[in-house]
Amino acid sequence: MTELAGGTRSWSDAVKPYVQKEPLAAFFLGVSSGFPYAMIGATLTTRLAQDGIDKKAVTAFTLAFLVYNLKWLWAWMVDGVRLPIIGRLGQRVSWLLLTGLLVMAAVANLALVDPTTGLLQTAYAAILVGAAGATFDIVIDAYRIETLKPEQLGVGSGMSQYGWRIGSVAAGALALVLAARIGWHGAYLACAVFALPAMLTGLVLGEPERHREAAARRGMGEVWQSIAGPLVEFFRRRGAVLVLCFILLHKIGDTLANLTFRLLFDDMGYSNDEIAIYDVGIGFWAYLIGIFVGGILYARLGMKRSVLISLVLMCVSNFSFAALAALAALGKSNWGMAGAIGFENFASGIGGVTVVAYFSALCDLRFTAAQYALISAAASIVGRFLTGTTAGALIERFGYVDFYLLTTALAVPGILLFWLMMRAGLIDASIGTAATADGDKASGSAA
Repeated sequence: MTELAGGTRSWSDAVKPYVQKEPLAAFFLGVSSGFPYAMIGATLTTRLAQDGIDKKAVTAFTLAFLVYNLKWLWAWMVDGVRLPIIGRLGQRVSWLLLTGLLVMAAVANLALVDPTTGLLQTAYAAILVGAAGATFDIVIDAYRIETLKPEQLGVGSGMSQYGWRIGSVAAGALALVLAARIGWHGAYLACAVFALPAMLTGLVLGEPERHREAAARRGMGEVWQSIAGPLVEFFRRRGAVLVLCFILLHKIGDTLANLTFRLLFDDMGYSNDEIAIYDVGIGFWAYLIGIFVGGILYARLGMKRSVLISLVLMCVSNFSFAALAALAALGKSNWGMAGAIGFENFASGIGGVTVVAYFSALCDLRFTAAQYALISAAASIVGRFLTGTTAGALIERFGYVDFYLLTTALAVPGILLFWLMMRAGLIDASIGTAATADGDKASGSAA
Protein backbone atom coordinates (compact mmCIF):
# COMPACT_ATOMS: atom_id res chain seq x y z
CA MET A 1 0.00 0.00 0.00
CA THR A 2 1.31 3.44 -0.76
CA GLU A 3 0.99 6.81 0.84
CA LEU A 4 -1.22 9.38 -0.85
CA ALA A 5 0.60 12.19 -2.54
CA GLY A 6 0.92 15.33 -0.52
CA GLY A 7 0.24 18.86 -1.65
CA THR A 8 -2.65 21.27 -1.61
CA ARG A 9 -5.98 19.78 -2.56
CA SER A 10 -9.18 21.64 -3.34
CA TRP A 11 -12.50 20.79 -1.70
CA SER A 12 -13.71 19.18 -4.92
CA ASP A 13 -10.57 17.02 -5.08
CA ALA A 14 -11.20 15.85 -1.51
CA VAL A 15 -14.85 15.01 -2.18
CA LYS A 16 -14.39 13.41 -5.61
CA PRO A 17 -13.20 9.97 -4.39
CA TYR A 18 -16.38 9.59 -2.30
CA VAL A 19 -18.80 10.21 -5.17
CA GLN A 20 -17.31 7.78 -7.65
CA LYS A 21 -19.55 4.86 -8.52
CA GLU A 22 -17.47 2.21 -6.73
CA PRO A 23 -17.41 3.89 -3.28
CA LEU A 24 -21.09 4.81 -3.68
CA ALA A 25 -21.84 1.16 -4.40
CA ALA A 26 -19.91 0.22 -1.24
CA PHE A 27 -22.15 2.61 0.71
CA PHE A 28 -25.41 1.02 -0.44
CA LEU A 29 -23.99 -2.45 0.08
CA GLY A 30 -23.12 -1.44 3.63
CA VAL A 31 -26.67 -0.26 4.33
CA SER A 32 -28.04 -3.73 3.62
CA SER A 33 -25.17 -5.46 5.42
CA GLY A 34 -25.83 -3.60 8.66
CA PHE A 35 -29.53 -4.20 9.19
CA PRO A 36 -29.65 -8.00 9.89
CA TYR A 37 -27.00 -7.45 12.57
CA ALA A 38 -29.21 -4.85 14.22
CA MET A 39 -32.23 -7.16 14.11
CA ILE A 40 -30.51 -9.84 16.24
CA GLY A 41 -28.21 -7.48 18.13
CA ALA A 42 -29.18 -4.43 20.16
CA THR A 43 -32.77 -4.46 18.88
CA LEU A 44 -33.43 -8.04 19.93
CA THR A 45 -31.62 -7.44 23.23
CA THR A 46 -33.98 -4.55 23.97
CA ARG A 47 -37.01 -6.58 22.92
CA LEU A 48 -36.06 -9.50 25.19
CA ALA A 49 -35.19 -7.27 28.14
CA GLN A 50 -38.52 -5.46 27.88
CA ASP A 51 -40.30 -8.81 27.76
CA GLY A 52 -38.77 -9.68 31.14
CA ILE A 53 -36.22 -12.25 29.94
CA ASP A 54 -33.33 -12.61 32.44
CA LYS A 55 -29.81 -11.38 31.60
CA LYS A 56 -28.24 -14.81 31.15
CA ALA A 57 -30.84 -15.74 28.56
CA VAL A 58 -30.55 -12.36 26.83
CA THR A 59 -26.75 -12.54 26.48
CA ALA A 60 -27.02 -16.17 25.39
CA PHE A 61 -28.92 -14.92 22.34
CA THR A 62 -25.67 -13.33 21.12
CA LEU A 63 -24.63 -16.88 20.22
CA ALA A 64 -26.80 -16.35 17.15
CA PHE A 65 -23.96 -14.13 15.94
CA LEU A 66 -21.69 -17.18 15.90
CA VAL A 67 -23.35 -18.14 12.62
CA TYR A 68 -21.48 -15.17 11.15
CA ASN A 69 -18.26 -16.72 12.43
CA LEU A 70 -18.97 -19.99 10.64
CA LYS A 71 -19.68 -18.42 7.27
CA TRP A 72 -16.26 -19.33 5.90
CA LEU A 73 -17.43 -22.96 5.86
CA TRP A 74 -19.81 -22.30 2.98
CA ALA A 75 -18.29 -19.13 1.49
CA TRP A 76 -16.58 -21.20 -1.20
CA MET A 77 -20.04 -21.84 -2.69
CA VAL A 78 -20.45 -18.12 -3.38
CA ASP A 79 -17.16 -18.19 -5.29
CA GLY A 80 -17.76 -21.40 -7.21
CA VAL A 81 -21.45 -22.37 -7.48
CA ARG A 82 -23.33 -20.85 -10.40
CA LEU A 83 -27.02 -20.35 -9.68
CA PRO A 84 -29.54 -21.65 -12.23
CA ILE A 85 -31.61 -19.18 -14.27
CA ILE A 86 -30.51 -15.97 -12.49
CA GLY A 87 -26.85 -16.99 -12.80
CA ARG A 88 -26.78 -15.31 -16.22
CA LEU A 89 -26.83 -11.97 -14.36
CA GLY A 90 -23.36 -12.74 -13.03
CA GLN A 91 -21.90 -14.71 -10.14
CA ARG A 92 -22.00 -11.87 -7.61
CA VAL A 93 -25.24 -10.23 -8.77
CA SER A 94 -27.23 -13.46 -8.79
CA TRP A 95 -26.07 -14.34 -5.29
CA LEU A 96 -26.89 -10.82 -4.08
CA LEU A 97 -30.48 -11.27 -5.21
CA LEU A 98 -30.87 -14.75 -3.73
CA THR A 99 -29.36 -13.95 -0.33
CA GLY A 100 -31.24 -10.64 -0.12
CA LEU A 101 -34.53 -12.49 -0.47
CA LEU A 102 -33.44 -15.04 2.14
CA VAL A 103 -32.65 -12.25 4.63
CA MET A 104 -36.04 -10.62 4.10
CA ALA A 105 -37.78 -13.95 4.69
CA ALA A 106 -35.73 -14.68 7.84
CA VAL A 107 -36.47 -11.24 9.35
CA ALA A 108 -40.17 -11.67 8.60
CA ASN A 109 -40.04 -15.03 10.38
CA LEU A 110 -38.42 -13.43 13.45
CA ALA A 111 -41.17 -10.82 13.43
CA LEU A 112 -43.84 -13.49 13.84
CA VAL A 113 -42.44 -15.23 16.94
CA ASP A 114 -43.23 -14.21 20.53
CA PRO A 115 -40.33 -14.49 23.05
CA THR A 116 -42.70 -14.59 26.03
CA THR A 117 -44.42 -17.76 24.83
CA GLY A 118 -41.75 -19.35 22.66
CA LEU A 119 -38.20 -18.45 23.71
CA LEU A 120 -36.73 -21.48 21.92
CA GLN A 121 -38.59 -20.63 18.72
CA THR A 122 -37.27 -17.08 19.00
CA ALA A 123 -33.73 -18.46 19.31
CA TYR A 124 -34.21 -20.56 16.17
CA ALA A 125 -35.58 -17.55 14.30
CA ALA A 126 -32.61 -15.41 15.40
CA ILE A 127 -30.18 -18.09 14.19
CA LEU A 128 -31.95 -18.16 10.81
CA VAL A 129 -31.53 -14.39 10.52
CA GLY A 130 -27.86 -14.83 11.44
CA ALA A 131 -27.37 -17.54 8.80
CA ALA A 132 -29.10 -15.53 6.08
CA GLY A 133 -27.33 -12.32 7.09
CA ALA A 134 -23.95 -14.07 7.16
CA THR A 135 -24.43 -15.42 3.65
CA PHE A 136 -25.61 -11.98 2.51
CA ASP A 137 -22.41 -10.55 3.99
CA ILE A 138 -20.24 -13.07 2.12
CA VAL A 139 -21.62 -11.84 -1.19
CA ILE A 140 -21.64 -8.16 -0.20
CA ASP A 141 -18.00 -8.22 0.95
CA ALA A 142 -16.83 -10.03 -2.19
CA TYR A 143 -18.80 -7.64 -4.42
CA ARG A 144 -17.37 -4.60 -2.58
CA ILE A 145 -13.73 -5.74 -2.72
CA GLU A 146 -13.92 -6.76 -6.38
CA THR A 147 -15.71 -3.55 -7.38
CA LEU A 148 -13.27 -1.20 -5.65
CA LYS A 149 -9.97 -0.39 -7.33
CA PRO A 150 -6.86 -0.90 -5.13
CA GLU A 151 -6.48 2.85 -4.55
CA GLN A 152 -10.14 3.00 -3.45
CA LEU A 153 -9.86 0.45 -0.62
CA GLY A 154 -9.55 3.12 2.08
CA VAL A 155 -12.34 5.33 0.75
CA GLY A 156 -14.49 2.31 -0.10
CA SER A 157 -14.05 0.85 3.37
CA GLY A 158 -15.11 4.18 4.85
CA MET A 159 -18.17 4.40 2.61
CA SER A 160 -19.05 0.80 3.43
CA GLN A 161 -18.86 1.62 7.13
CA TYR A 162 -21.00 4.72 6.60
CA GLY A 163 -23.59 2.52 4.95
CA TRP A 164 -23.31 -0.21 7.56
CA ARG A 165 -23.83 2.25 10.36
CA ILE A 166 -26.72 4.01 8.65
CA GLY A 167 -28.37 0.67 7.86
CA SER A 168 -27.98 -0.72 11.37
CA VAL A 169 -28.90 2.52 13.13
CA ALA A 170 -31.84 3.31 10.86
CA ALA A 171 -33.21 -0.21 11.19
CA GLY A 172 -32.63 -0.22 14.95
CA ALA A 173 -34.17 3.21 15.48
CA LEU A 174 -37.12 2.42 13.22
CA ALA A 175 -37.71 -0.81 15.13
CA LEU A 176 -37.66 1.00 18.49
CA VAL A 177 -40.01 3.75 17.35
CA LEU A 178 -42.46 1.40 15.62
CA ALA A 179 -42.36 -1.12 18.48
CA ALA A 180 -43.60 1.56 20.88
CA ARG A 181 -46.53 2.28 18.56
CA ILE A 182 -47.50 -0.84 16.60
CA GLY A 183 -45.60 -3.58 18.43
CA TRP A 184 -42.47 -5.59 17.71
CA HIS A 185 -44.09 -7.77 15.03
CA GLY A 186 -44.87 -4.86 12.72
CA ALA A 187 -41.54 -3.20 13.52
CA TYR A 188 -39.53 -6.19 12.34
CA LEU A 189 -41.61 -6.62 9.18
CA ALA A 190 -41.06 -2.99 8.23
CA CYS A 191 -37.29 -3.32 8.65
CA ALA A 192 -37.05 -6.15 6.09
CA VAL A 193 -36.96 -3.57 3.28
CA PHE A 194 -33.38 -2.65 4.24
CA ALA A 195 -32.19 -5.63 2.18
CA LEU A 196 -33.18 -3.82 -1.02
CA PRO A 197 -30.27 -1.30 -1.41
CA ALA A 198 -27.66 -4.03 -1.99
CA MET A 199 -29.93 -5.95 -4.35
CA LEU A 200 -30.65 -2.84 -6.42
CA THR A 201 -26.96 -1.88 -6.43
CA GLY A 202 -26.08 -5.22 -7.97
CA LEU A 203 -28.73 -4.83 -10.66
CA VAL A 204 -27.70 -1.26 -11.51
CA LEU A 205 -23.91 -1.60 -11.36
CA GLY A 206 -23.69 -5.14 -12.70
CA GLU A 207 -20.98 -7.75 -12.24
CA PRO A 208 -17.63 -6.43 -10.88
CA GLU A 209 -14.92 -6.04 -13.52
CA ARG A 210 -12.27 -7.47 -11.21
CA HIS A 211 -14.24 -10.64 -10.46
CA ARG A 212 -12.33 -13.73 -11.49
CA GLU A 213 -14.48 -16.73 -12.28
CA ALA A 214 -13.57 -19.84 -10.31
CA ALA A 215 -12.63 -22.92 -12.28
CA ALA A 216 -15.41 -25.41 -13.01
CA ARG A 217 -16.06 -27.94 -10.23
CA ARG A 218 -16.61 -31.35 -11.85
CA GLY A 219 -15.46 -33.81 -9.21
CA MET A 220 -14.88 -34.24 -5.49
CA GLY A 221 -11.19 -33.40 -5.90
CA GLU A 222 -12.02 -30.07 -7.53
CA VAL A 223 -14.66 -29.33 -4.92
CA TRP A 224 -12.17 -30.01 -2.13
CA GLN A 225 -9.63 -27.77 -3.83
CA SER A 226 -12.19 -24.96 -4.00
CA ILE A 227 -12.64 -25.28 -0.24
CA ALA A 228 -9.00 -25.77 0.73
CA GLY A 229 -7.46 -23.45 -1.87
CA PRO A 230 -8.27 -20.15 -0.10
CA LEU A 231 -6.85 -21.46 3.19
CA VAL A 232 -3.73 -22.91 1.61
CA GLU A 233 -2.99 -19.68 -0.27
CA PHE A 234 -3.39 -17.59 2.88
CA PHE A 235 -1.22 -19.77 5.11
CA ARG A 236 1.60 -19.86 2.56
CA ARG A 237 2.28 -16.21 3.29
CA ARG A 238 5.08 -15.29 5.67
CA GLY A 239 3.76 -14.72 9.18
CA ALA A 240 0.25 -15.90 8.30
CA VAL A 241 -0.21 -17.59 11.68
CA LEU A 242 0.60 -14.38 13.56
CA VAL A 243 -1.70 -12.42 11.26
CA LEU A 244 -4.52 -14.86 12.05
CA CYS A 245 -3.75 -14.57 15.79
CA PHE A 246 -4.10 -10.79 15.50
CA ILE A 247 -7.41 -11.16 13.67
CA LEU A 248 -8.68 -13.46 16.44
CA LEU A 249 -7.48 -11.30 19.34
CA HIS A 250 -7.83 -7.68 18.31
CA LYS A 251 -11.59 -7.29 18.86
CA ILE A 252 -12.30 -9.45 21.92
CA GLY A 253 -12.75 -6.59 24.37
CA ASP A 254 -14.66 -4.39 21.92
CA THR A 255 -17.11 -7.17 20.98
CA LEU A 256 -17.66 -8.22 24.59
CA ALA A 257 -18.46 -4.63 25.57
CA ASN A 258 -20.60 -3.67 22.58
CA LEU A 259 -23.02 -6.57 22.87
CA THR A 260 -23.87 -5.69 26.49
CA PHE A 261 -24.44 -1.92 26.29
CA ARG A 262 -28.22 -2.23 26.07
CA LEU A 263 -28.30 -4.27 29.30
CA LEU A 264 -26.47 -1.43 31.07
CA PHE A 265 -28.84 1.18 29.65
CA ASP A 266 -31.90 -0.85 30.60
CA ASP A 267 -30.65 -1.29 34.18
CA MET A 268 -29.91 2.43 34.40
CA GLY A 269 -33.57 3.12 33.56
CA TYR A 270 -33.37 4.56 30.05
CA SER A 271 -36.55 4.44 27.96
CA ASN A 272 -36.73 3.38 24.30
CA ASP A 273 -36.91 7.00 23.19
CA GLU A 274 -33.88 7.95 25.31
CA ILE A 275 -31.90 5.02 23.92
CA ALA A 276 -32.88 6.08 20.41
CA ILE A 277 -31.69 9.65 21.08
CA TYR A 278 -28.47 9.03 23.02
CA ASP A 279 -27.32 5.57 21.96
CA VAL A 280 -28.61 5.50 18.40
CA GLY A 281 -28.67 9.22 17.61
CA ILE A 282 -25.47 10.56 19.16
CA GLY A 283 -23.68 7.29 18.49
CA PHE A 284 -24.63 7.54 14.84
CA TRP A 285 -23.12 10.99 14.31
CA ALA A 286 -20.03 10.15 16.37
CA TYR A 287 -19.49 7.08 14.22
CA LEU A 288 -19.78 9.10 11.01
CA ILE A 289 -17.24 11.60 12.33
CA GLY A 290 -14.97 8.71 13.30
CA ILE A 291 -15.17 7.30 9.77
CA PHE A 292 -14.23 10.71 8.35
CA VAL A 293 -11.26 11.00 10.72
CA GLY A 294 -10.31 7.39 9.95
CA GLY A 295 -10.15 8.21 6.26
CA ILE A 296 -7.85 11.16 6.99
CA LEU A 297 -5.59 9.05 9.21
CA TYR A 298 -5.44 6.29 6.60
CA ALA A 299 -4.51 8.78 3.87
CA ARG A 300 -1.99 10.77 5.91
CA LEU A 301 -0.36 8.11 8.09
CA GLY A 302 -0.73 5.01 5.96
CA MET A 303 -2.34 1.71 6.83
CA LYS A 304 -0.06 0.42 9.59
CA ARG A 305 0.06 3.49 11.81
CA SER A 306 -3.62 4.30 11.34
CA VAL A 307 -4.63 0.75 12.33
CA LEU A 308 -2.46 0.94 15.45
CA ILE A 309 -4.00 4.25 16.50
CA SER A 310 -7.52 2.89 16.00
CA LEU A 311 -6.75 -0.18 18.15
CA VAL A 312 -5.58 2.05 21.02
CA LEU A 313 -8.66 4.27 20.79
CA MET A 314 -11.05 1.28 20.78
CA CYS A 315 -9.32 -0.05 23.88
CA VAL A 316 -9.70 3.26 25.74
CA SER A 317 -13.35 3.56 24.68
CA ASN A 318 -14.25 0.47 26.73
CA PHE A 319 -12.94 2.23 29.82
CA SER A 320 -15.47 5.03 29.28
CA PHE A 321 -18.29 2.56 29.95
CA ALA A 322 -16.69 1.50 33.21
CA ALA A 323 -16.82 5.19 34.17
CA LEU A 324 -20.46 5.44 33.06
CA ALA A 325 -21.36 2.35 35.11
CA ALA A 326 -19.64 3.90 38.13
CA LEU A 327 -21.90 6.96 37.74
CA ALA A 328 -24.96 4.72 37.92
CA ALA A 329 -24.87 4.95 41.71
CA LEU A 330 -25.72 8.64 41.32
CA GLY A 331 -28.53 7.91 38.87
CA LYS A 332 -28.65 7.89 35.11
CA SER A 333 -26.71 10.64 33.38
CA ASN A 334 -27.69 11.72 29.90
CA TRP A 335 -24.42 13.59 29.44
CA GLY A 336 -22.44 10.63 30.73
CA MET A 337 -24.21 8.28 28.34
CA ALA A 338 -23.72 10.69 25.45
CA GLY A 339 -20.00 11.00 26.20
CA ALA A 340 -19.38 7.27 26.51
CA ILE A 341 -21.45 6.39 23.45
CA GLY A 342 -19.92 9.25 21.46
CA PHE A 343 -16.33 8.28 22.19
CA GLU A 344 -16.94 4.56 21.64
CA ASN A 345 -18.57 5.15 18.27
CA PHE A 346 -15.91 7.68 17.25
CA ALA A 347 -13.18 5.10 17.94
CA SER A 348 -15.16 2.35 16.20
CA GLY A 349 -15.63 4.57 13.16
CA ILE A 350 -11.89 5.07 12.82
CA GLY A 351 -11.32 1.32 13.20
CA GLY A 352 -14.07 0.62 10.71
CA VAL A 353 -12.04 2.35 8.00
CA THR A 354 -8.50 1.34 8.86
CA VAL A 355 -9.00 -2.25 10.00
CA VAL A 356 -11.54 -3.11 7.29
CA ALA A 357 -9.19 -1.68 4.64
CA TYR A 358 -6.38 -3.89 5.98
CA PHE A 359 -8.60 -6.97 6.03
CA SER A 360 -9.79 -6.24 2.49
CA ALA A 361 -6.18 -5.88 1.34
CA LEU A 362 -5.42 -9.35 2.71
CA CYS A 363 -7.61 -11.04 0.08
CA ASP A 364 -6.49 -12.84 -3.07
CA LEU A 365 -8.88 -12.00 -5.91
CA ARG A 366 -9.20 -15.67 -6.83
CA PHE A 367 -10.79 -16.39 -3.44
CA THR A 368 -12.32 -13.05 -2.41
CA ALA A 369 -15.54 -14.39 -0.86
CA ALA A 370 -13.93 -17.29 0.97
CA GLN A 371 -10.92 -15.42 2.33
CA TYR A 372 -12.77 -12.32 3.51
CA ALA A 373 -15.40 -14.56 5.09
CA LEU A 374 -12.64 -16.34 7.00
CA ILE A 375 -11.01 -13.08 8.07
CA SER A 376 -14.20 -11.28 9.11
CA ALA A 377 -15.52 -14.38 10.89
CA ALA A 378 -12.31 -14.86 12.84
CA ALA A 379 -12.28 -11.18 13.83
CA SER A 380 -15.16 -11.51 16.29
CA ILE A 381 -15.64 -15.20 17.06
CA VAL A 382 -13.85 -15.19 20.43
CA GLY A 383 -15.64 -12.08 21.69
CA ARG A 384 -19.05 -13.33 20.58
CA PHE A 385 -18.50 -16.75 22.15
CA LEU A 386 -17.43 -15.19 25.45
CA THR A 387 -20.40 -12.81 25.37
CA GLY A 388 -22.91 -15.56 24.75
CA THR A 389 -21.48 -17.94 27.35
CA THR A 390 -20.12 -15.74 30.15
CA ALA A 391 -21.04 -12.05 29.81
CA GLY A 392 -24.34 -12.19 31.69
CA ALA A 393 -22.85 -14.23 34.51
CA LEU A 394 -19.80 -11.94 34.75
CA ILE A 395 -22.00 -8.84 34.97
CA GLU A 396 -24.15 -10.39 37.69
CA ARG A 397 -21.12 -11.54 39.68
CA PHE A 398 -18.75 -8.58 39.36
CA GLY A 399 -21.00 -5.71 38.32
CA TYR A 400 -20.77 -3.47 35.28
CA VAL A 401 -17.71 -1.46 36.40
CA ASP A 402 -15.36 -4.43 36.76
CA PHE A 403 -16.84 -6.06 33.67
CA TYR A 404 -15.97 -3.10 31.45
CA LEU A 405 -12.52 -2.81 33.06
CA LEU A 406 -12.02 -6.44 32.01
CA THR A 407 -13.02 -5.66 28.43
CA THR A 408 -10.47 -2.84 28.43
CA ALA A 409 -7.69 -5.20 29.53
CA LEU A 410 -8.68 -7.78 26.91
CA ALA A 411 -8.03 -5.26 24.13
CA VAL A 412 -4.35 -4.82 25.04
CA PRO A 413 -2.93 -8.09 23.57
CA GLY A 414 -4.19 -7.22 20.09
CA ILE A 415 -2.47 -3.83 20.23
CA LEU A 416 0.85 -5.36 21.28
CA LEU A 417 0.68 -8.09 18.63
CA PHE A 418 -0.01 -5.62 15.81
CA TRP A 419 2.91 -3.46 16.97
CA LEU A 420 5.21 -6.49 16.92
CA MET A 421 3.95 -7.42 13.43
CA MET A 422 4.77 -3.91 12.25
CA ARG A 423 8.31 -4.18 13.62
CA ALA A 424 8.82 -7.58 11.97
CA GLY A 425 7.54 -6.48 8.54
CA LEU A 426 4.68 -8.97 8.59
CA ILE A 427 2.03 -6.41 7.64
CA ASP A 428 3.63 -5.86 4.24
CA ALA A 429 4.14 -9.60 3.76
CA SER A 430 0.49 -10.38 4.46
CA ILE A 431 -1.01 -8.16 1.71
CA GLY A 432 -2.92 -10.01 -1.03
CA THR A 433 -3.69 -9.24 -4.68
CA ALA A 434 -6.82 -7.23 -3.84
CA ALA A 435 -4.48 -4.37 -2.91
CA THR A 436 -2.61 -4.38 -6.25
CA ALA A 437 -3.65 -2.96 -9.58
CA ASP A 438 -2.26 -5.82 -11.67
CA GLY A 439 -3.42 -8.62 -9.39
CA ASP A 440 0.12 -9.75 -8.59
CA LYS A 441 1.45 -10.14 -5.07
CA ALA A 442 1.87 -6.76 -3.40
CA SER A 443 5.40 -5.50 -3.19
CA GLY A 444 4.85 -2.02 -1.89
CA SER A 445 4.81 -0.76 1.63
CA ALA A 446 1.76 -0.61 3.81
CA ALA A 447 3.06 2.58 5.32
